[in-house]
Amino acid sequence: MEDTSTRSEPESPSEESADPPDDPEAPDTEPAEDGSRVTDGTPEAEPASTDADGAPGDEDDIEALRERVESEYDFDDFGPSDMAQMSAEEWDAAFDPDTWITGDRLLDRVDAELKSRIATRDVFGVLERVREDGEERILVYSDEGYAIIRPTGEVRGEGTVLRDIEPVVALAAMDSYEVPEPPEDWSLPHPDSVPEGSGEFGNLVIQAVAGIQVLAGVALLVATAATDLDTIVAPAMGIVFLLVGVFLFAMVANARLSDRFRSEEYRDRLRALREAKERPEFVPVEDGLVTGEDGATTDPDRDE
Repeated sequence: MEDTSTRSEPESPSEESADPPDDPEAPDTEPAEDGSRVTDGTPEAEPASTDADGAPGDEDDIEALRERVESEYDFDDFGPSDMAQMSAEEWDAAFDPDTWITGDRLLDRVDAELKSRIATRDVFGVLERVREDGEERILVYSDEGYAIIRPTGEVRGEGTVLRDIEPVVALAAMDSYEVPEPPEDWSLPHPDSVPEGSGEFGNLVIQAVAGIQVLAGVALLVATAATDLDTIVAPAMGIVFLLVGVFLFAMVANARLSDRFRSEEYRDRLRALREAKERPEFVPVEDGLVTGEDGATTDPDRDE
């Protein structure tokens, strides 16, 4: 007999869940702590990114700035005025701190450079070796200031000496800079041995030219008066020659007076240093040791 009972339709399969089933063989793609995705325990490589400070464009800018500084400044004749003109960016581009010379080698190079400059009168001062905190220092002082140079390249002091010494230390710290060999007699000269002036040969040449100009002018004026020339050219040229000759004689006289004045001023400063017998009171050095602001020595060996 036919079964006429109603059978329920087979249950439809359950709806698939939104999340895929966990597959033990599927690779793990959980994000790592640093933001990269990890596959099979290995972080995926991220695109290479360049830091703003280390961007190739910035390196090119620094290199271009360094080339401009090297072409604009003469580091063989680098002085305080050049140092004052340089900006902080130009200074960092020109002097790489990683290549600076320090320690005893720096002191030796500064010592040789200063001796050469003292011998050529580019620096006026007395050079000594002193000690501070058990280490050697270089002391340079005059009647207008002092400077103390440490092996690290740090310079402290006051006055015109400090202004003259800072660029010297900067140059000596550069490995590419060749320090000249100082002469044997590099120290400050005796006041009586300082000549009245320099460049006397040039003054003599200018005097000879001035004399020729004056003679030519007088000759033209005399010739005009004696021959009764009916022209204005000759007397005019005679007056011009006379004026040029007088101007050249005046220039020579002014140069000689200036040289004499500078020489006398230089001798007076030398006499002041010699007559003092001791360092000026503003120099913080006593018995070869650098003292602090309170006058106490800073050498541990001596304190023991």
